[in-house]
Amino acid sequence: MPDIRSASRSYRPWLIALALLAVVLLLWWLWPAKPLEKGGRGGPWGRDSGPVPVRVTQVSQGDFNIELKALGTVTALNTVNVRSRVDGELVKVLFEEGQLVKAGDLLAQIDPRAYQVALQQAEGTLAQNQAQLKNAEIDLARYQGLYAEDSIAKQTLDTQAALVGQYRGTLKSNQAAVAEARLNLEFTRIRAPIDGRLGLRQIDVGNLVSSGDATPLVVITQVKPISVNFTLAENDLPPVLARVRKQETLRVQAWDRGEQQLLAEGVLHSLDNQIDVATGTVKLKARFDNAGESLFPNQFVNVRLRVETRQDATLIPSAALQYGARGTFVFLLDQDDKVQLRNVEVGASDGALTLVSAGLKVGERLVLEGTDKLKEGSVVQVVGEPGALAQPAAKTEQKHDA
Repeated sequence: MPDIRSASRSYRPWLIALALLAVVLLLWWLWPAKPLEKGGRGGPWGRDSGPVPVRVTQVSQGDFNIELKALGTVTALNTVNVRSRVDGELVKVLFEEGQLVKAGDLLAQIDPRAYQVALQQAEGTLAQNQAQLKNAEIDLARYQGLYAEDSIAKQTLDTQAALVGQYRGTLKSNQAAVAEARLNLEFTRIRAPIDGRLGLRQIDVGNLVSSGDATPLVVITQVKPISVNFTLAENDLPPVLARVRKQETLRVQAWDRGEQQLLAEGVLHSLDNQIDVATGTVKLKARFDNAGESLFPNQFVNVRLRVETRQDATLIPSAALQYGARGTFVFLLDQDDKVQLRNVEVGASDGALTLVSAGLKVGERLVLEGTDKLKEGSVVQVVGEPGALAQPAAKTEQKHDA
């Protein structure tokens, strides 16, 4: 019977040799191709790599908005907790939750009967004292005539004059009591104090309410216009202050959390008078018309405050910028589709686009994709049509608030 162990040992060198050969072939296949040079062949063992395929873009020109970026909170311009100003039973609720109301709109009704009775009582007391005053004034006129004839003493005349003054004072108190009773009766009709949108109802019909209740009947928030509060680092404050001092209008944009949708545009309304020493920031407030009610109270938004607009700026995609030992540079293509390394001076950036202050001219072609295998003098193959930058109204730089 043949020895199985001996047979397996005889095959082992062949298996090892095949494995090594497979590894060598794999390394040869995956070896990175060298850039094509004059008359040379790239890749290991002379494997020709050919021109490097790349995508290109063109240097463009346009307006560039420099903006400061911060996180903000939407705040209602006015917020009112609607409470009853008199005590009584809530007999009617005349609004719908979420309704938009105007100042003076009737919202609810308190049982008015007790206050109607109080008004009638005050009016009765007023009428009684008016009659007493009238009688006292008639007596005073009579006493004045008798005193002129020397028929009564001066003391009697003075006493009657004092009585008339007393009744007149009492009458004023009665008139005030009537006015107070009428006011309380009017307060049984609860009205909206401001324009705004109603929240959820907090108290139901049939409950007893009073002016001292902690729970409001409903909350009204003024949403047109509306404000956004945000903060900026003190280092970003000088350009803002320079324009505020000149009474210039600074535009403000509110974006959603993902900065994908523009919610509203407004203006800078005011800023605080001091820097918070704990955070090194200053508070600012922007105001928005909010005609479409896209901003909601207590909503978190991304704020972009425009502080400057650069006219006819030189712009390139940020993806075309390269960074290395020689500084910031780009891969520039000449007319023969050969690569040149060009150092550039860059300024503001919004992430997608970068403003170039020196080193490039409008219309020059830059490598946008496929830069990994490029060097000075490399020959490339342009894939697709060279595209110019899109020209919106203005591009922006955004700085994050610390």
